[in-house]
Amino acid sequence: LVWTSPPTPGGVQRSAQIASTTRMVTAGWNPSLTVATSSWPPGTYLLKLVVPEGQSYVPITVRDDAGRSDLLVVHAVTTWQAYNSWGDHDLYDGPRADPALRSTKVSFDRPYAGSGADEFVPNELGVVATAERLGLDVSYATDIDLHQQPDLLATHRAITFLGHDEYWSLEMRNGVEAARDAGTNLVFFGANSAYRRIRLEASALGPDRVVVNYRSAAADPLARSDPQRATTSWREPPAARPESALTGVFYECNPVAAAGVVADPDAWMLAGTGLTRGQTIPGLVGSEYDRVNRYWTTPEPIQIVLHSPVTCKGRASFSDAAYYTAASGAGVFATGTNAWICHLVIGCPAVDDRIVRITENLLRDFVRGPAAARHPAVDNTAAVGITP
Repeated sequence: LVWTSPPTPGGVQRSAQIASTTRMVTAGWNPSLTVATSSWPPGTYLLKLVVPEGQSYVPITVRDDAGRSDLLVVHAVTTWQAYNSWGDHDLYDGPRADPALRSTKVSFDRPYAGSGADEFVPNELGVVATAERLGLDVSYATDIDLHQQPDLLATHRAITFLGHDEYWSLEMRNGVEAARDAGTNLVFFGANSAYRRIRLEASALGPDRVVVNYRSAAADPLARSDPQRATTSWREPPAARPESALTGVFYECNPVAAAGVVADPDAWMLAGTGLTRGQTIPGLVGSEYDRVNRYWTTPEPIQIVLHSPVTCKGRASFSDAAYYTAASGAGVFATGTNAWICHLVIGCPAVDDRIVRITENLLRDFVRGPAAARHPAVDNTAAVGITP
């Protein structure tokens, strides 16, 4: 607890405003409360709103723009907003779960639906809690900050992307790849990372408060004049850059629910877990998964740590947790599943001490600087049946 307010009167605000063409929802509310955070340590906070009927949350990220912390934790707020159904529209559906009524633009000028922290708690809290418990030199940012200040990324030794970080702008992607190529280690703690290409626009409240995602080049009015910013999936034309070129793994399907299976018990991040080849970790894979797929651009050498059988929509495949090392010396690890982080704190179905230990190993090592000199990736893809 860092701050409390006196009792604050509430009031009825206006109904959601919905744009006719893009179906973008905005609240248009008057401010009720101002909170000064200048004295708070950099970190991630939840402002808890309490009324007799219950409570909800407002996530707050306090940055340290002048700092040069070893570890940067990035909150995926563009993805939070993509799935935010406040006002009955998001980037997936409209009223009555009708995808034909989906928004093509969503705005930060509205509350988050549900508890206000439905994306943060299961998909991000576990890494925040682990990094703080380990006493690491850590700071925090949102992916909007990455978009606005991509040159700051290379000032950190390691960057973590959390449990569901799907929506990336061109500036985010270019900035993260530049940081990797300068020796910054990366961890992707969720599947489906860097999958959707977005661009950001200003709202009445300030710059970069509107997330644009038309889903196809044909629908996007900017596609011809600026193809790099066409809001397709990153793997699609007119400027295809599959996510696997960055993460090492390629998003394939959802939903699944499966155990993780150990492919390489000698992988350095598994030290101290006691895991053996073929051993299973219940509930580790789901609901989305990635795999190493050499049909698409894949960094080399790449090492498969977990190779977990799954069946999705009637098709048998594998989810892969993988590690590669870049020419710069950077190490890059991807879990290949959305369910990794919830095994750290809240449990899904339970906290797993082995996943906690792997996460600790990754964070402790990656904050030491470029990992390749200590832990060069060892290509074992042939041994697990992955061929070029």
